[in-house]
Amino acid sequence: MRQVLIDSARQQLADKRRRQEVTLEEDLLGTERRPLDVLALNKALEDLSRVDEQRARIVELRFFAGLSCEETAEVFGVSSRTVVRQWRSSRAFLLQRLR
Repeated sequence: MRQVLIDSARQQLADKRRRQEVTLEEDLLGTERRPLDVLALNKALEDLSRVDEQRARIVELRFFAGLSCEETAEVFGVSSRTVVRQWRSSRAFLLQRLR
């Protein structure tokens, strides 16, 4: 899903239109719903991946694939509390990058 959104946003830019903004079901940055710049999110995720690959993968699984914390924990073989902590810190990192 992430790649589909990124490809679509890049196509929009190639056509010299303004950046594509989408609103996703679960707001990555908190409770307020607002348009999301997909290319900026991709850049922020790349930055997060350079810092901590597992946290970036958690964001992808939770945000783009829609997995729950428990399902994500099973994928990584860690406790759901670990996923919750990493999810929170990842959201804070991304929020800082997207502002």
